[in-house]
Amino acid sequence: MKSISDFQLGFADAVNYQRRENKDLFNIIFVKNIFLDILCSPSTYFLIGEKGTGKTAYAVFLANNVFKENVSELKYIEETDYQKFVTLKQEKHLQLSDYTSIWKVIILLILSRSIKNEELVNSPFTKIFRIKALNQAIDDYYANAFSPEIIYALKFVEDSKVTAELIAKYLRLGGDKSLTTSFQESRFQVNLLYIQNQFENALADLKLKHNHLLFIDGIDIRPGLIPYQEYLDCIKGLASAVWSLNNDFLSQIKGSKGRFRAILLMRPDIFNSLGLHNSTNKIRDNSVYLDWRTNYPNHRNSQLFLLSDRLLASQQETELEVGSAWDYYFPWKSKSRKPNRDYDPPFIDFLRLSYSRPRDIITIIQLLQEEHKEKQSEPTLTFTEDLLSSSDFQTKYSEYLMGAIKDQLSFYYNISDYNIFLRFFSFLNGRIDFNYFQYNQTYMKLIKYIENNQIEMVCPPKRSPVLMLDWN
Repeated sequence: MKSISDFQLGFADAVNYQRRENKDLFNIIFVKNIFLDILCSPSTYFLIGEKGTGKTAYAVFLANNVFKENVSELKYIEETDYQKFVTLKQEKHLQLSDYTSIWKVIILLILSRSIKNEELVNSPFTKIFRIKALNQAIDDYYANAFSPEIIYALKFVEDSKVTAELIAKYLRLGGDKSLTTSFQESRFQVNLLYIQNQFENALADLKLKHNHLLFIDGIDIRPGLIPYQEYLDCIKGLASAVWSLNNDFLSQIKGSKGRFRAILLMRPDIFNSLGLHNSTNKIRDNSVYLDWRTNYPNHRNSQLFLLSDRLLASQQETELEVGSAWDYYFPWKSKSRKPNRDYDPPFIDFLRLSYSRPRDIITIIQLLQEEHKEKQSEPTLTFTEDLLSSSDFQTKYSEYLMGAIKDQLSFYYNISDYNIFLRFFSFLNGRIDFNYFQYNQTYMKLIKYIENNQIEMVCPPKRSPVLMLDWN
């Protein structure tokens, strides 16, 4: 068995696996499971899961590989993209429906540029001249330097008059004599609809060998400079565009083996904030919901355990039975907290520390590896239980969890609100165990502090909230 120091435990953030030097490692440790199969279903438009459950990992794996006839791309929304949307709203007096139209054109533009000539089934020129004309217009606009990123596609949308004229020009050169449309700068929405229609007509003509998937990631964390409502309007438009394009257009294209699909990655609380019609049914029928939770008695059969064991077993020189690698590297037995169990296996210790998310488990193992390298004077082949209970490990893991909480809250609150949240713990006076009464007292101290310092609260509470704990 490989020594602990020689493990390549990879990265907690799957974005790193897009780099060429890390792709082979990711392909080795990645677990293909039921979530991946559902994600490849033609009716899946949303990939939903809490932070750290692996949304980006699934998108990166599909973007790195041609899997089950799916050719995929992964695009991230950056802070500059949101700022551009805010600017467009101010300059062109946009409504929420306009956001949806803009996102439709962006998605169609990126999908159209993802097609390679060798992926097209032999078709007469009349079937592919539209996509060629559109690509010529795109190359003309960007001076043959187009980068298929959202910010560049936004520029194409912003100059709707110019881009619409270029599209009409190359369609006429391609043989479409029916186009006599004129475009005006003041008619932004009309220009946008024309551009959208031309992309839709072009994609509907194509016959593809492979499915083309576009994953859109990066909406879980709101940039600090973007107001909450502006941000929410932007991603509402994005979600509406993804649903409308997939359900009303892309899924209706006939005569092609390969299909187009756009898939949006988001947390469940954000999905619920979008106000999509029949959102519960959309989660059930059109989404992959990444839920890794398991119970203690059946944890060995869970997807979370299989993933954790795979991380260790995949790097061995010989193939191992499921669970063998985990049992080898974590050989201890913990005192059980339940009278009906003689002892608790170490994976239960991991479950207690984690929120049943793959990132939590991977981070715990990474931190244990760090502690092992720093503290073991003599090399050992297995982890020891005392590393998991050491104060240094607990401190590092607490910092990791606090970072995750900060990212989670950033969607709704700014950094000053987060600092108020941290102030709550200072009123506990160092206490790490507390009952509901003590919690309630501490909460009221926080409220008094806020009132005395005249700090504006986003949602002033009318009564003390209920603290819900699960001590399984």
